[in-house]
Amino acid sequence: MRGEYSTKQREAILAFLCDNSTHSTASEIHKHLRDSGISVGVATIYRTLDRLERDGIVRKMSTGDGKSACYQYIENAKCHEHFHLKCTGCGALIHLDCHFLEEMEAHILGEHGFQISSGRTVIYGLCQSCTKK
Repeated sequence: MRGEYSTKQREAILAFLCDNSTHSTASEIHKHLRDSGISVGVATIYRTLDRLERDGIVRKMSTGDGKSACYQYIENAKCHEHFHLKCTGCGALIHLDCHFLEEMEAHILGEHGFQISSGRTVIYGLCQSCTKK
C-alpha cells in the first residue's frame, strides 16, 4: 500500500481479497481472518478497505441493505467495465457482460448526454434460482 506502513494484518486483508474472486463484506473478511488465526479488529479492516479503495485496488459496492458494503479486488480484473445484478432474494452479486447494455450506454450518452459508470451500476431483481422458488 502506497505511503503507508504495511502490517501483517493489512497484508492478510489484501491477500484475502486477491485470492477471493467474489465480493466480500468486511464481516466476511473478519470471519475468514479470525478463523485463520489472524487477529485483526473490524475497525482496522474498514480503515484498510477505505485505503485500498482510495488507492484504486478494491471496488466498494453497496449491498443494497443500506447497512453494509462489499469489496472486490480489481487491480487486474475487469470488474470496473461491466454492470452488476444484485438478487434481492438470496443476495448474490452477478457480473453482467452484455452487448445490449453497451448499446444502452451509447444511447444514453448520445441521446441524453449522460455518461453511465457501468462498473458502479447495480440492477436489482431476482436471480434465476430465486425466481423459480
